[in-house]
Amino acid sequence: MGVPIGANPWIWHSPVTDAALAETVPRLARWGFDAVELPLESPGDWAPRPVAALLATHGLRPAAVVAVMPPGRDLVCAEPATVRRTQDYLLHCVDAAQATGAPVVAGPVYAAVGRTWRMTPAERTAAYAQWREYLAPVVEQAVAAGVRLAVEPLNRYETSLLNTVGQTLTALAGLPPEGVGLALDTYHQNIEERSLVGAVREAAGRIAHVQVCANDRGAPGADHLDWPGFLRALPAAGYTGPLCLESFTAHNDSIAVAASVWRPLADSQDALATDGLAFLRRALADR
Repeated sequence: MGVPIGANPWIWHSPVTDAALAETVPRLARWGFDAVELPLESPGDWAPRPVAALLATHGLRPAAVVAVMPPGRDLVCAEPATVRRTQDYLLHCVDAAQATGAPVVAGPVYAAVGRTWRMTPAERTAAYAQWREYLAPVVEQAVAAGVRLAVEPLNRYETSLLNTVGQTLTALAGLPPEGVGLALDTYHQNIEERSLVGAVREAAGRIAHVQVCANDRGAPGADHLDWPGFLRALPAAGYTGPLCLESFTAHNDSIAVAASVWRPLADSQDALATDGLAFLRRALADR
């Protein structure tokens, strides 16, 4: 089997519920996807064991539980009660990953998306130390569960804490690699990194999950990104996991606003998924 390719149901739905997965998973399998990301916006949106059975029935693997960080979920510069609630949520994500068989919990597991503030170098160093302290119990539980956290740097408009691979590696220093690594997302890398290939090389040995989309969040290939270089760099950096297509729909009010998707990114959401899959298959065959 070649490189597994997955998709995120956010392409069509938010929140992703049991009903949304029951509708989406069979179509992903029919189109030829290998894996599915499982966003967990709130505990209880979907039931892990039935979802695991649904995926198995259709021959799909759980690529990752995707942690969602709305306002009020923070592990940095936050009130103790907020930190505890955020830790509890992330521990729930770890439990859901273990129950579904997902190898990672991926996402910006440090601060609410959209929360930005200025920091001096000393303040940034202190914020990273605080984040490591508060994330450590979640990492410990992940290791015990056989799950790895995948920390996703986001673009400058969505966070001021971790924007680049380099910053994320600095922030991770001291946390066990078997429990926590990086999640790379081509959308954010295109904004923040000087080179997609260079960022992958810098993250070598610590890449735990990879999300892909075009530079405008549309289908991979309908863009200007260096896909040949990026796809060659991943195995050279030691990454053998799935490539997961993450995009969003402009037709869902909550996710359109959260992801700043103001227009359709393809002829249809189905076309976004199937065109992206076809491009990635061809590009992987040619690399």
